[in-house]
Amino acid sequence: MADKQISLPAKLINGGIAGLIGVTCVFPIDLAKTRLQNQQNGSRLYTSMSDCLIKTIRSEGYFGMYRGAAVNLTLVTPEKAIKLAANDLFRHHLSKDGKLTLLKEMLAGCGAGTCQVIVTTPMEMLKIQLQDAGRIAAQRKLMPETVAAGTVETKSPTAIQLTRELFREKGIAGLYKGLGATVLRDVPFSMIYFPLFANLNNLGKRGVDGPAPFYVSFISGCLAGSTAAVAVNPIDVIKTRLQSLNRGSTEDTYSGVNDCIRKILRNEGPSAFLKGAYCRALVIAPLFGIAQVVYFLGVAEYIISSLTKKDN
Repeated sequence: MADKQISLPAKLINGGIAGLIGVTCVFPIDLAKTRLQNQQNGSRLYTSMSDCLIKTIRSEGYFGMYRGAAVNLTLVTPEKAIKLAANDLFRHHLSKDGKLTLLKEMLAGCGAGTCQVIVTTPMEMLKIQLQDAGRIAAQRKLMPETVAAGTVETKSPTAIQLTRELFREKGIAGLYKGLGATVLRDVPFSMIYFPLFANLNNLGKRGVDGPAPFYVSFISGCLAGSTAAVAVNPIDVIKTRLQSLNRGSTEDTYSGVNDCIRKILRNEGPSAFLKGAYCRALVIAPLFGIAQVVYFLGVAEYIISSLTKKDN
């Protein structure tokens, strides 16, 4: 992407459009990922992604699969826009004669991942509470032994109610719970994803300086996204556990990243760090494939040029 100079507004619009399309397509799988990652030994309600989605539809209806989607659709535009625009900006400043070494590509990805956590952390914090609320409610009905005695069932809060509650109790820090784990996930992800995508995409270019066809960008985005997603899945499990506020009475609570790692290894074994890995790959692959197609097709440039012509 270093060889393609695009205005900042266009980068932001492209990132936003890509995020909205991608999230709409894959959100139910993301919900299944969150619920699978959060369930612990002794309180397993779901056996697989398909089992989770089927039980979700039965107990919560079709739209139950889209719990928390409003938060994602609202914040994914700035999140994806920042991620893609920051990477392109860092690549531009680090490149020499339009060329980048692998180390500089990884540095650009590191910068992009660091920038995006400003939006990603509160978005994930709210989304996880809303996605996991159905699992907790289902446990109360189907596995009452996992619920603490005297617990009163309450109506699932909205994103606005959650935000107000977190602000009231902990201030802005409440929305940034799990920030460290989010950085540990998103920085390595971007360091893997962006260089891998750029090199895969270069293999499909038409000639030395020609652009890659859109389907090459899509496939490259899918392959790079799924590879990076699986690579950082252990950190994603830790982040999800740390950001979850509600748990069953038999489920562990965690004081930080190290405590979370120790308890997962002791009580669930190393395989627990791969929970939801295939779901995450299925979410990230099309999400970033779509993002790169929108980005490279120049959807935003077309919109901006059309609006400019109308003004003239």
